[in-house]
Amino acid sequence: MSRLEEKYPNELVVIGVHSGKFIAERDTNNIRAASRRLGVVHPVVNDRQFRTWRAYDVQAWPTVVLISSDGKYIGQHAGEITFDSFDPMMQAAVEAYSDTGLLDRRPLHFPLDLEPPIDSPLRFPGKVLADPASNRLLIADTGHNRVLVARLSEDGLQADVESIIGTGEAGLADGPFSEAMLHQPQGMALEGNTLYIADTENHAIRVADLASGILRTVTGTGKQGHSRSGEIGAQVELNSPWDVLARDRWLYIAMAGSHQLWRIELETGTVSPFVGNGRENIDDGPNPQATLAQPSGLTTDGKRLFFADSESSAVRASDFSPEGYTQTLLGEGLFEFGDRDGKSLQVRLQHCLGVAYYEGKVYIADTYNNKIKTFDLSTKECITSLGTGKPSDLYEPGGLCVAAGATGARLYIADTNNHRVLTAAIDASGTLGPVAPVLIRL
Repeated sequence: MSRLEEKYPNELVVIGVHSGKFIAERDTNNIRAASRRLGVVHPVVNDRQFRTWRAYDVQAWPTVVLISSDGKYIGQHAGEITFDSFDPMMQAAVEAYSDTGLLDRRPLHFPLDLEPPIDSPLRFPGKVLADPASNRLLIADTGHNRVLVARLSEDGLQADVESIIGTGEAGLADGPFSEAMLHQPQGMALEGNTLYIADTENHAIRVADLASGILRTVTGTGKQGHSRSGEIGAQVELNSPWDVLARDRWLYIAMAGSHQLWRIELETGTVSPFVGNGRENIDDGPNPQATLAQPSGLTTDGKRLFFADSESSAVRASDFSPEGYTQTLLGEGLFEFGDRDGKSLQVRLQHCLGVAYYEGKVYIADTYNNKIKTFDLSTKECITSLGTGKPSDLYEPGGLCVAAGATGARLYIADTNNHRVLTAAIDASGTLGPVAPVLIRL
C-alpha cells in the first residue's frame, strides 16, 4: 500500500480499518504502538466491534476496499494483493474520475500522532541473541533498521556496543556495516563470527561477517515472494522471514508470510520448504503436509525444532528430517487463544512470537499477554514466569534467548514495545529470577 500512496499522493486517500482478531489487538494504545512500529502514516480506525467489517461484508484479513471520489463503493479484494495487480485498477479509476471532474487533487493533511520521547538507544527491538562463547549480545534494533553487536559485562547486566550493522535507514544494500542497509530485521543465528539475519521487510536472509565488518545477502531479492515450493539459487523471493536457526549445515527459517518453515543448505545455497504446505491452519502430520500459522520464533534441544506459531497462539515441534512429523505442544486453533496456565491443551496463549529452549523447558514470549511463560516438556505444564499483563512490566515481548555459561544461565528478553532488553537468571530448577534491564551503551 505504501507504493500506491507514493505513486498517487494527491489522488489516493488510504484509511486503515483495524478489526482485531486478538483481544490485545482491539486496544487503541496497542494499535497506536503497532502503527508506530510499522511506520504507518495514514489514519487508522479501531473497528473493535467489527461494525465496518460487517458493513462491507468483509470475510478475511486483509481486505482492500476501493471507494470512488464521490463516496461510492467500487469493489474489494480479499487476501494479499501486490502493487502490480492493484496499480492498473487504480490508474483506471484515476483517469475515469479525472475525466468527470469528480477527482479533487487538493492534498489532505492528517496530523501525525507524535511518538513520545524514548529514553533508550533502542526502538522496538524484535529479537535478541546472547552468545556466551564470545560474550556477545546481539540485538535486532528493528525500529532503527539495524543490528547492534555488543560486549556483555560479567554479570550480564550491561552491554557495550562494539559495532552497528546498518545505517539506520530502511533499504537493501550490502557492504561495510556503516554503509549497509536493513529493513526491520528480526531473528538472528550466530556461528563463530558469521551472523545470519532474518531481514523481514526486505524478504531476505543476510549474513554479517563480524570479523571483516561486511554484510551480504544470502538469498532474497527485496521483493515479497508467494511461492510455497522449492527453488534453488540466491534469487529466490522469500515471504516475511521472521526468525532463523543454524544447525549442522542448514539454516532454518520461520517463513511467517507463507505459513511454513524453510531451510537453506549453506554449502550449496539450495533454498526449499521444510515444514508446512502453505495453508494457514494448525494441523499436525508429516512435515510436508502439516499446516502452520505465521511461525515467528525458533529454538531447538538439538533433536527437535520448536517454533512459536503465532497466529494459532501455539507452540509446536518438528523433527529435523524432511520425512519427520510436526506436533502441536500447546494450542488448539486459529481462534483458540487467551491467558490460561495449565497442562497441554488446557493452556491458552495469545499470539506468541518467541521461544527459547533450556534443560527440558521451553520459555515462551506470550506476546499479546505481555508475559513470559515456561513450558515443562516432561510434565507438560505451562506456567506464567514473568509479567503481570501490565505494559509497564512487559509490553509485547517479541524475542527470547538463553545464554548458559560458567556463571550460570540467563534468559534475555526483547521487551519490544518498551524499547529495551531485559534479563533474568535461571536457577537449577529452571525458575526465572527477578528481571532486570540490560544497560545498552552505544
